[in-house]
Amino acid sequence: MEYRITVDGVDIIANEDLSEKEAEAYLTWAKRKYIHENIESVKLTFDGDDVSTEVKTVPVGFEKIRRITGYLVGTVDRFNDSKRAEERDRVKHM
Repeated sequence: MEYRITVDGVDIIANEDLSEKEAEAYLTWAKRKYIHENIESVKLTFDGDDVSTEVKTVPVGFEKIRRITGYLVGTVDRFNDSKRAEERDRVKHM
């Protein structure tokens, strides 16, 4: 059977019933371990004295930044025609 409890907007899922205080303790552990990530859920599997954990984090998007014609940019949509031509005609090294 699966037990669910939500603590601070994070789902705590376990194969055994656990108190809110225990769920908060596991969430505190996960937040310390995954300090730079947003946690979506923590899955706990109890097997006697052993506990296995599975932490699911929220993916963080990013924008690719490159140096084009001396500028750090993500896209060339704000470039004028001259800069676009300069970017198009440059030699790309791989």
